[in-house]
Amino acid sequence: MSQVERPAAKITIGEALEATALSAGDQPVEPSDGRCGGLAATARAAADANARADRDEDKTTLADVLADATARMGADKEVEREDAVRVVGVEVGSKPDATARPGGVAASIAAAARLNRANH
Repeated sequence: MSQVERPAAKITIGEALEATALSAGDQPVEPSDGRCGGLAATARAAADANARADRDEDKTTLADVLADATARMGADKEVEREDAVRVVGVEVGSKPDATARPGGVAASIAAAARLNRANH
């Protein structure tokens, strides 16, 4: 009896954001993080507060904002190439050095889009 091969489950935006919480969760939220993803308003407020914080330990981290992204987003969808292009463009365009944060939101969304495309 042969086994039927099932396609791999697609990664959602919420899951990709939660992966960011694991890979870069200890890093403070930056203004570029507040411009992408479904939790943009929360990230933007955290980035604004972080800019006023005197000590790093008082800053809101990516994990604080993204750890339960799937539940907080309400509606979630599979990451597609277009999502990755948009998020990478926003993150890179929002930073003075025009680079994406390693392991950050753009990197996680782009990786999810690549995996989803490979599992098509």
